[in-house]
Amino acid sequence: MDYLPDPAIPMNLPRTIGGNAAFHNFHNDYSHVQDPNLRRRLALSEIDKVPFGWYHVRAVTVAGIGFFTDSYDIFAINLVTSTLGMVFWQGEPIPGSNSGGNYGVLPMQVNTAIKAATSGGAVIGQLGFGWLADVVGRRKMYGVELAIIITATLAQSLSAPSQAVTMTGLLIFWRVIMGIGIGGDYPLSAVITSEFAPTRWRGAMMAAVFSMQGAGQFAAALVALVTTICFKGSFINTKTAFSSCDAACQLAGDRSWRIIIGFGGLPALFALYYRITIPETPRYTFDIKHDIEKAQADIKAYVNNQKEGDVDPISQEQTKQRIGHKLAAPRASWGDVWGYFSQWKNFKVIFGTTSAWFFLDLAFYGLSLNNSIVLNVIGYTHGSTIYHTLRNTAIGNLILVCAGSLPGYWLSVITIDTIGRKTIQIMGFFFLTIIFIIIGFAYDSLSEGGLLALYILAQLFFNFGPNTTTFIIPGECFPTRYRSTGHGLSAACGKIGAIIAQVIAQPVLSKGAAKNCIGKECAPWLNHLMQIFALFMLCGTLVSFLVPETKGRTLEELAGEGGMPLDSHSGSLTHNNRFGRWWARHNPFRGGKPAGFTYTKSPNLGPRSPGILGKRQRVGIMTSPELLPKTTKRKRGKGEKGNKNGHGRTKSDTSGSANGYSVSVDSYGRIPGQDDGFGTGGGGGSGGAPPGWGAGWGVQRGDGTPERRDGRVESIMLHDVGKLLK
Repeated sequence: MDYLPDPAIPMNLPRTIGGNAAFHNFHNDYSHVQDPNLRRRLALSEIDKVPFGWYHVRAVTVAGIGFFTDSYDIFAINLVTSTLGMVFWQGEPIPGSNSGGNYGVLPMQVNTAIKAATSGGAVIGQLGFGWLADVVGRRKMYGVELAIIITATLAQSLSAPSQAVTMTGLLIFWRVIMGIGIGGDYPLSAVITSEFAPTRWRGAMMAAVFSMQGAGQFAAALVALVTTICFKGSFINTKTAFSSCDAACQLAGDRSWRIIIGFGGLPALFALYYRITIPETPRYTFDIKHDIEKAQADIKAYVNNQKEGDVDPISQEQTKQRIGHKLAAPRASWGDVWGYFSQWKNFKVIFGTTSAWFFLDLAFYGLSLNNSIVLNVIGYTHGSTIYHTLRNTAIGNLILVCAGSLPGYWLSVITIDTIGRKTIQIMGFFFLTIIFIIIGFAYDSLSEGGLLALYILAQLFFNFGPNTTTFIIPGECFPTRYRSTGHGLSAACGKIGAIIAQVIAQPVLSKGAAKNCIGKECAPWLNHLMQIFALFMLCGTLVSFLVPETKGRTLEELAGEGGMPLDSHSGSLTHNNRFGRWWARHNPFRGGKPAGFTYTKSPNLGPRSPGILGKRQRVGIMTSPELLPKTTKRKRGKGEKGNKNGHGRTKSDTSGSANGYSVSVDSYGRIPGQDDGFGTGGGGGSGGAPPGWGAGWGVQRGDGTPERRDGRVESIMLHDVGKLLK
């Protein structure tokens, strides 16, 4: 028999070297696919269904260290306000002057300004970095925000007042700069983790990144406790009032707060290198840059723990010009923004994410940045000396974090891909509403132990609830071109709520408080503040019904893209032994749903058809009966209709047998109604262009060698058929 002529489309497509059983070469799997949209979906499906591995641990660790630093820097200020007061505000106040003292206590306006400064900077960072990550790329911005945090943190710890600049001005300035870096870390870490995570473990990975916020709170309290114990000799010779702090006590306090603040920049140094060397997310490269070759190479690089994928620049540019513009993903523009978000189904999502985060942070930061005041109300932070007061404050924060925050974070990690984001968020808001109602309306009848227990439960349901889910959902529910901007906008609304909370909380908590008070006398209006927070939590419960449930759905599905049929067991990753195939089906850490595909029952799969484990695989349009494995004849079903000319194969299974072989043809490899751009005819239909070479068409060949006892069927590309014919 003569060889078949060469295919109409040249097959000298670029292929990369490398790839083995440990690190699969995803690039070569789809370099032959000519349809750019199918090629994009096949490549992204590798990310979505790849089993959980060390590269996922690395991604969580690198992003998590940044969040550890963010949390440490935000909440450490709660532990040093007392020390700042006794160092820089000693002595009597001077009327009409900002340089006077306040008897060793930080003035309320200064306290509020310092705590709100970080949130103010975060709003700028979340909006700015969120937008830039969608415009110039995630990779180019990742690491910049961490460098800003490191610089501002170290600058704070080295600040000192002068005749021209007060300590208040210096701290506010550097905390605003630090807040810009912290704000930028929110959308970048969320989106990068989301776009690299498999569907099955995306929620757990993002929750694990966010759980480092609890670790940062724990570390801040621990460092405060250690420094207090180290300077015990200077703090112990004092009385209860901070005005009793002498020169040695002030020197120890000055060193103490600088150590506590400065330590927050150290962990970020270890993550900086890994952040600036990560590859660009393939979804950004596909959907925004429209660079097909680079996106596939970056997928390979990510799985192989490499900096970025290497591609031939000539091939890269040729592919980009030839078929890059055929990618269906639209480009971002103001017209597209209006067209997308003017639809209620899309507008309600961004309204739900922004408003839920706003209502959450009103209560979360209103309480978390004032834990010392709440602990003082409970009676835990009171001590006979300044040393005992500082030590008890640090220990009290450790108790709150260990008993409430950390369990809440990790309950979310464990259950978020099972229970679902939306369910956890609504449940958390609801229970917080109940807890704050109890504290607000039964405040006078609650004992100190009962108040502590309810406050710990509140910390638990903050984190096993909306504090985690409001971070995760915006990183999943927007299309790639607006994903980072949408997350940044949602987070910025939350930080606006945090600023309002500080403006409200400080005056309310200090209203009517007596000097040198103990217990509930220090915050007689705490019950009214809890009543206000209960209303906010109820509002958060209601708006949470607007957000979508993102559990188990691919990012492409959440973005509103249509799917194409794909069998759930198919994919480019194959296993050469029976155990490997069994583990692929039952592995608890396996990936999830492939990107952009729907799980319809393929007509080419049947329990008695040949193939791996009885699964019939696709065969080519030009399959020779001599190349197929032997099988038994199959009776025609009632619903099947033949075609005289043998061309009726659109969305159907054309099967037959010749010489003991089975033939099965399917045209699902091509997107219906879409022109491949390589045929001479028009669009879809019987008279249109044939499907792209290699886009799902294949030939199955049986191997009769003795060592191939499992009857495994090999897949052969269409352009190789001619070489096999005799």
